[in-house]
Amino acid sequence: MSMEPDRPPLPPFTRVEDAAQKVRLAEDAWNGRDPARVALAYTPDSQWRNRAEFITGREAIVAFLARKWARELGYRLIKELWGFRENRMAVRFAYEWHDDSGQWFRSYGNELWEFDPRGLMQRRMASINDAPIAEPDRLFHWPQGRRPDDHPGLSELGL
Repeated sequence: MSMEPDRPPLPPFTRVEDAAQKVRLAEDAWNGRDPARVALAYTPDSQWRNRAEFITGREAIVAFLARKWARELGYRLIKELWGFRENRMAVRFAYEWHDDSGQWFRSYGNELWEFDPRGLMQRRMASINDAPIAEPDRLFHWPQGRRPDDHPGLSELGL
């Protein structure tokens, strides 16, 4: 038996409010850009597909996220619930970032999530596309960290 705490809300997801809360908690963690903290939301043997990269386990997740955020500077993410049933969710997202030359990008994607009974994500499949944008075209303007509650989401931004 694991000594790790549960990660509520727990599956099966039966209310849209619980599923949306789970998505917002994930968004908040990723916007914190702390790989070790983010990895705690996943099972120790969690399986990922991120673009064309296949990742297994928390150590690999931490290493992946450290590489990601060292390259994707100024990272700001918005996630939105697309659908859910039982222990699975579909999420769409967009994030803005710039590279070390100052070129801005908006990355769009979809994720499929599967949770264990304790609310830890055991599988994450992500498809992502990057679009270069000019700095004046950026839409995600908040201080680094958690997106403020009054900042528009993807649907409100027309994304």
